Amino acid sequence: MESNQALPTILHVDMDAFYASVAELDNPQYKGKPLVVGAGARSVVLSANYAARKFGIRAAMPVGRAQRMAPHAIFIAPDHKRYSEISTRIMEIFNKYTPLVEPISLDEAFLDVTGAKKLLGTGREIAAAIRAKVEAQEGITCSVGIAPSKFIAKLASTHCKPNGMLEITSDRILEFLHPLPISAMWGVGPK
Repeated sequence: MESNQALPTILHVDMDAFYASVAELDNPQYKGKPLVVGAGARSVVLSANYAARKFGIRAAMPVGRAQRMAPHAIFIAPDHKRYSEISTRIMEIFNKYTPLVEPISLDEAFLDVTGAKKLLGTGREIAAAIRAKVEAQEGITCSVGIAPSKFIAKLASTHCKPNGMLEITSDRILEFLHPLPISAMWGVGPK
């Protein structure tokens, strides 16, 4: 027996290289240059822009290793107060589209827009509106995964980075998951 209930529409909105993007916003001279947020050889990389990622630099990597990989990169200390200010405004944007916002961190959240579709359009239209609003208001980009579950929405947003949008409908979930390595699964690591 089929259910008459519509499947949920979940968005996973994830800012693109959030800390580095905020640093570029505040210091336009950094744009286009490899930028790493994390200072001091004994600390870890908190964020790296996409120019730095081309050298293999990733979050949680020791800064000393990142400096060896890209000695010409710009390394800056984090500004947690500034990140928090922008995050608060971004979450306010999300709350204008749905009260069902579940922040995961300063720079990402799940949004259940199932009930908002009658007023605001499809999940894809809502996601596009959110992306445009974040970029216009805050000057940074985000990627959005759209799916019937949090798990698939999170994988979709990761898959369309940077500055992308990907919708995985219920009939395409297996097709989307099948070619992915197990390491792509959210929460699955070496251990």
